[in-house]
Amino acid sequence: MSASGRQPAGVRMIQAWARLGPQYLPFADAATDSLPLGRLIRLSLFQVSVGMVTALIVGTLNRVMIVELGVAAWLVALMVALPLLVAPLRAFTGFRSDTHRSAFGWRRVPFIWTGTMLQFFGLAIMPFALLVLSGKGAVPVPAWFGSAAAAFAFLVVGLGLQTAQTTGLALATDLADDATRPRVVALMYVMLLVGMVGSSFAFSLLLAEFSPQRLVQVVQAAALVVLGLNGVALWKQEARDPARAAAVRNQPQPAFMPAWRRFIRNGRARRFLWSVGLGTAAFNMQDIVLEPYGGEILGLTVGQTSALTALLATGSLAGFALSARQLAASADPLRLAAYGAVAGLPAFSAVLFAAPLEAPWLFRLGAFGIGLAGGIFSVGTLSAAMRMEQGEFVGLALGAWGAVQATAAGLSVAAGGALRDLVSGLASRGGLGEALVGPIAGYSVVYHLEMLLLFITLVAIGPLAGRRSAAPRTTGRFGLSDLPG
Repeated sequence: MSASGRQPAGVRMIQAWARLGPQYLPFADAATDSLPLGRLIRLSLFQVSVGMVTALIVGTLNRVMIVELGVAAWLVALMVALPLLVAPLRAFTGFRSDTHRSAFGWRRVPFIWTGTMLQFFGLAIMPFALLVLSGKGAVPVPAWFGSAAAAFAFLVVGLGLQTAQTTGLALATDLADDATRPRVVALMYVMLLVGMVGSSFAFSLLLAEFSPQRLVQVVQAAALVVLGLNGVALWKQEARDPARAAAVRNQPQPAFMPAWRRFIRNGRARRFLWSVGLGTAAFNMQDIVLEPYGGEILGLTVGQTSALTALLATGSLAGFALSARQLAASADPLRLAAYGAVAGLPAFSAVLFAAPLEAPWLFRLGAFGIGLAGGIFSVGTLSAAMRMEQGEFVGLALGAWGAVQATAAGLSVAAGGALRDLVSGLASRGGLGEALVGPIAGYSVVYHLEMLLLFITLVAIGPLAGRRSAAPRTTGRFGLSDLPG
């Protein structure tokens, strides 16, 4: 303290930054005394690893297998889709993490670490399996062996990915309180996006000069990064609770099916899962046709269409930030998800109208809007899933949400590509009439179908949004809320 009684300038500056931090630093207000910002960021590293592995499988290895290794495109698509086979197991995994009995009293940590080790093992053997699959291995083996080895590697990685993400989100729900949970949800999504975008750039640089040896090095390095990130993320996150272990030691182990029947018997839960599946399909069906649409219909260059990914990511980040702000102000998460579905309608319309208007700027605006609306919808539904089972079965609800979302996303992407090819083929042969001869017909059908799915999503989610009680209806009128769940 100076002679005049005023504090030094440095101290005043630090105090000013401390006051401004929660307002201007991203997600600083998600921290609490029990969950400080450093610990929260460290916990979110498991989402970075999930994003990295997703980008590796769906993006980098997809291209490497087709171009550099010469694997048939249909076989590559099958391999990339294999992790979807284990997506429905997320509900079971989440339930088991709710009821797990550990000598240390842990619930989530054993499952997150098991998922981590599965990813590590799958990634460790994957490059060798791919080389054998492509026929470029050092030792000649039967063709079926390479296919089986690659399929096994993809399945193991997918199982580890689903397990780690489901139980990691459940652990985040356990640690966050009701007031900060919406911002924690948004942070988890942002870190997933950071992992996907950052690792995509890293993989493109590391594999710029491709060789089989470099492929092995990069994929196995990714396995080590997953192990390191998840190890740091889990360090001292879930406290050991021997009292809980002693309390449940002699109690019967809860069964999954009775708990699942109790959960799904609730019409609200069924309608919620239908809403998640329909909305996720609506926003993801265009993933595989967005860049070809810009190149084939609007004449954009490869660099210009590649920038669309950045536009989608930027829109998603804006959606995450907006969702976190609205949820922090006590907005209903399902109403927020419905707003996201509504916002997707003009975004898809902008993409459609960009072709007849020959307006690439409108196409880019639509891509940004799709990312924004999809981000709002995703954060809203995840926040709702976190609130659906207040208590010991939150992992079951999160697992059901994740299973439906992952399955709907994968199936819709595959359906979008197949539908575009089918309709374009019919249009080129004149099977749809003279008005639909051009290549835009296939893309137009996909985007119109997505808009229809958004309308159906609104019908499904409407009765859930803002509902405060399950009071019986006293009117004789029949409305959307009376539709079967």
